Amino acid sequence: MQARRAARELAFILLSQTDKDIDKLSKNDFSNIVVKSVRTLCSNATDELQIALGTLMEYKAKITDYVANHETNLSRPINAENVAVPVVMSDELLEKIEHMINVGEKSLAALEIAEFTTLDAQNDVQKFAIDIALKCKENFDELNNIIQKYARNWDIQRLVTMDKNILRIALIELLYIKQTPIKVVVDEALELAKKYSTDDSTTFINGVLAKVIVDYGLN
Repeated sequence: MQARRAARELAFILLSQTDKDIDKLSKNDFSNIVVKSVRTLCSNATDELQIALGTLMEYKAKITDYVANHETNLSRPINAENVAVPVVMSDELLEKIEHMINVGEKSLAALEIAEFTTLDAQNDVQKFAIDIALKCKENFDELNNIIQKYARNWDIQRLVTMDKNILRIALIELLYIKQTPIKVVVDEALELAKKYSTDDSTTFINGVLAKVIVDYGLN
């Protein structure tokens, strides 16, 4: 995971905890929230990995029982070791495996964010995340107006909070910070949506950002 990507995700988590009170928070408050966010990420990653480990152990036991009770092994001598047998991949098993893969990927990403934040000597990850939060605080009403303008037929109050925060981060990079190529900003916003929001979010967010890019002459 790149440092800047880690910073965006950290900023997303930070904004998710400050949406209603952002105007009351200082830079020091944001720094404290970043520390708490990293701790929360690590704690959640640990919890999810433990759950995934439990699921793996459960299915290991199921497969072991399946092998032991397979007709091939039941017909073997009592003291003979079991031999491998074909295992039918049921929908349930495939679903569990897919879930554990997703848990593993999310947990690894969370631990990478924590590593970037704690080991980065220049604190670039934390600094960029806090810069986004400060820009969001300074331009909160304007960002909301932009989102409302381009989210046609949607009331901003009823939009998914995660989508609003993803859009705020992308708009801050596009309109205020302007350090990252446009395509990267959009791609990173869509990655956050895939990871944290609903199935329809990527299309919605991509549509809003595309209109902003054209109307603001950014392309």
